[in-house]
Amino acid sequence: MEVSLNEDLADRLEQWAAKTGRGPEELIADAMAGYFEELARTRELLDSRYESIQSGKAEPIDGDEALRLLKERTDAQRRRA
Repeated sequence: MEVSLNEDLADRLEQWAAKTGRGPEELIADAMAGYFEELARTRELLDSRYESIQSGKAEPIDGDEALRLLKERTDAQRRRA
């Protein structure tokens, strides 16, 4: 398999390879493995949340309401700090 990288990313890969003593191919393989593990965890989380909504264990909220709640929590945390 061949992977094409833009110049900036290829330079960064070479720098990491030099710093770590690992080959670029090994770094790419590790990065892709980590990416797919994280993607699988995200998919499981989304599936679980969707099942909770479908079963009635959780109720969806409006996006504007979610943003308002997030801002409230953030502001409260900042006031405590």
